[in-house]
This record gives sequence, structure tokens and C-alpha cells, in this order.
Amino acid sequence: MPKKFYITTTLPYVNSDPHIGFAAEIIRADIIARYRRILGDEVFFNTGTDEHGMKIYRKAEEEGIEPQAYVDRFAAKFAQLEDVLNLTFNSFTRTTDPHHIKAAEEFWRFCKANGDIYKKNYQVKYCVGCELEKNDSELENGCCPLHPNQKIELIDEENYFFAFSKYQEKLLKLYEKNPDFVLPRHRLHEVKNFVESGLQDFSISRLKAKMPWGIPVPDDEDHVMYVWFDALINYISCLGWPDNEKEFKKFWPGLQVAGKDNLRQQAAMWQAMLMSAGLPNSTQILIFGFIQSGGQKMSKSLGNVINPFEVVSKYGVDPTRYYIAAGLQAYEDSDFTFESFEKKYNADLANGLGNLVARTLAMAEKYFAGKVPDVGKRPEKFDFKKDWQLYDSLMDEYKFGEAIEVAWGIIRTADSYINQNKPWELAKAGDTDSLAGVIYNPMEIIRHIAWMIAPFMPETSDKILEQLGFDVLKEKEKPFAELRKWGLLPKGQQIKKGEVLFPRLA
Repeated sequence: MPKKFYITTTLPYVNSDPHIGFAAEIIRADIIARYRRILGDEVFFNTGTDEHGMKIYRKAEEEGIEPQAYVDRFAAKFAQLEDVLNLTFNSFTRTTDPHHIKAAEEFWRFCKANGDIYKKNYQVKYCVGCELEKNDSELENGCCPLHPNQKIELIDEENYFFAFSKYQEKLLKLYEKNPDFVLPRHRLHEVKNFVESGLQDFSISRLKAKMPWGIPVPDDEDHVMYVWFDALINYISCLGWPDNEKEFKKFWPGLQVAGKDNLRQQAAMWQAMLMSAGLPNSTQILIFGFIQSGGQKMSKSLGNVINPFEVVSKYGVDPTRYYIAAGLQAYEDSDFTFESFEKKYNADLANGLGNLVARTLAMAEKYFAGKVPDVGKRPEKFDFKKDWQLYDSLMDEYKFGEAIEVAWGIIRTADSYINQNKPWELAKAGDTDSLAGVIYNPMEIIRHIAWMIAPFMPETSDKILEQLGFDVLKEKEKPFAELRKWGLLPKGQQIKKGEVLFPRLA
């Protein structure tokens, strides 16, 4: 029976176009999902859009349109990422979907029945940009450091509250029992310190008269749910909760990925909410760093926001996916520049992988009429078992850059092998038997590389296998463990040398 594997991104807030930061988050999630599918797991991959709250309500007011029309426009742009980034998500959850609304209302009832929702007056400093309350210690010069151009607002009204403080000890026990609950480890220490410092109950509603754009609070027409409370529930509403108990239990709990500004919400608030509703906690949470542009935080005012649609349009989807995985740090802040992108593209893709495939297949075409050479019953054998084991362990630890570097180590092995054995000299000397092995071996190495890069660069992987003469769909039906064996390239198979995989950038 296939193992069940669940993964979800956060839901991006639809108050602007998609940017490279969320593109990186969802590409990394897709890499994980693809890898698990290749292993034979049954995967459920969720993403979507977060569509309620004050920020969206005000943006729609500024444009003079209904909030629903506003979010429809931006949600469509995020949905387009599926094709643009070659993503494989199963579910695209919008928090305005009728089923999600029903799930949020039911979740509220569960928490209220457990005694964790109550009413009181609410006085707080609030950042509309974050849609979060702020303590004085979190402000810099009276402003939110993440949204310095937005004025901190003072809210004074009666709201419903969630009894977050009640779950301090339970959360600490969760972290203690699961030392890898949040990765990287220093993020777990960060959220643990936050919880240990003492939790404050948080507001989970807004007065409808002041801000009507939200899910109605059950049995109280004067309030709508606070955007964070409703949005987090998408992680289970996408699985059909509460109606489809079978599907929900089949996949939940699972893995969540998020940016570092989401740490408290994902690893503390949401986990306490699950406890309150009597549902299992998440399995694990990956917290990624920010992507900067030219050493600065991306912002519209600075004009340095990088649009993933433009990057893919200029360089292609697989180079974009490769740079996200191999050119940027996943768990710390990284700088995205077009200069570094093009440098890595030329070095690793054009001069590395692309050149290896082109030169190897060109030699097969030149010396063996475009067919896989017959090396007899005892071909030379390369043992990549340790490489595959290292690759698996790194993928299991979500170390994307290090995992794909294993493939590039094998690329260097193939290049070195060709240069040392000089097939052009063997051909000149008429040593056909030796030449056959020297051409066959890098071809078989390329086949291994194609499978190793499949989660990262799926289009390139398919192209390489097709050029080697394989029916890709039939190959994908085979167990992954079988595909890793040496010598599976059929002798005499006709290759289909295609266009250059990665034309060098000027």
C-alpha cells in the first residue's frame, strides 16, 4: 500500500501580484511533493489564497469595487502559477470557497464548545499590513518593521478571543516530544522561547459594522472572524473536513511550509487551535528565510519586487526552479539577483548538464549511428548506491541545495570520465570495443542524473529520457528502486537527439 503524504504551503494574501518569495515557497513544496510521488507515495498537495481581512477590504474600497471582485482578480493570478511554475498541487483552496467557510464555522463551534472562545473588550496596537497586533517591543520608531510605511492603528472594541494562554504547557510538551517539529532547529527554539515567555489570548473576530469582509461568526451576526483564525483552517478544509472524515484521516496530519514571518502563526497559534478542536497537530513545519533583491527587502516603493512570471518568461521554468533550489538558501535570507541567476545558469546548466548531454549524444550519433552502443555482457559498472543514499537522506531532511549538488557531482564524474578516456582517440585508433564502453557509460550516467533531477527540473528530466530513447510515461510506471540500478539503458536503442537543453546566455 502506498504511504500517504500531505504537504501544504501557506495561503498568500491576495492584495498584490505573486512575487518571487511565494514562488520559492511553492516550488520547494512542489519539489517535496514530486519526490514523494516518485517514491510511490500517495500525495496530497495543498495551496490557495487567503482572501479576507481589513487590508483587502480597504484595497477594494480604494478601487471602488466589491471585495469579492477584488480577490477574484488576484486569486486568478496565483492560480496561474500552476502552469507557469509547473506545479503539481491537488487542491487550490480559496478562503472564500463555500466549503472553507462552512469548515471555519464548524471549527469555531468546536473551539467554543471546548470553552476556548469568549468575549471581552479589545484594546491593542494593530498593523494592518501584517493583520496582527503588535507589542511596543515589536515596533521600531513606532512602526512595524515589516511595514514601516503603514501607520500603526489603535483598536478599541469588543471582540471574541481565543484562549491561547490555556495551551502554553501543551505546546511546550509538543515541542519537547518532537525535536524536529520545526525545521531548522533554531526556529523551533525561537517559537519555544516565545511560548515560554507567556502567551496572551488573541482576538479572533472583528465588528461587522467596521469591517464586514470576513466569515460570519456562528450565532452572532454582529461579528466576522479574524482573518488569521479563518485562514489557518484551510489546511484541513482542503481535505474535506468536517464532512469527509475518511479523506481527512487519510492524509492529516502532515507537513507545512511557511516563511519565517509565519512562525508563530503556524507553530503556535494553529497548533493551539488544533488542540482546542480536538484534532491532531501538524507533523512538521518547515520555515524558510526571506528572499531579498540586491541586498534589500523587496518592496513596491523601492521598485525591486521580482515577478516570477517575468523570470520564467525570460529564462524558462526549469532554470527558475533550479536557481530557487540550488542558488538560494532555503532556511536563511537569500539575495536574488539576475546577475547571480545568469552566472549559475551558464555554469551549471549550459556548461554543466546541458553540455554533458549534448556532447555524449553527439558522440553516440557520430560513432554508433545514433544508437546505444552494445558493450557486451560485462559492461563497466559505476556504483552510485552511496550517491543515491546520500541524495535520499538529504531529500528526507529537505536540504534541497545539497541534494541537487549530488547530481552535479555525478555530472562532474561523467565529464571527467570522458576527458580521461578520450573517445575521439579510441575512434581514431579503431578500438570499437573500448569506444562502446566509453560512450555507453556517460549515457547511462545521464539516465541516473535525469531521475535525480526529476523533482527539481521535471521538464528537463523528461527531455533527457526522451533523447535517450525512452517512453517516459512507461518508465515512470516502474518502481523508483529499479530505475536506480546500473545498466538499464537498452543496447541498440535509438536515441532522439533534440535541441540544446540550455542555450548559453550572452
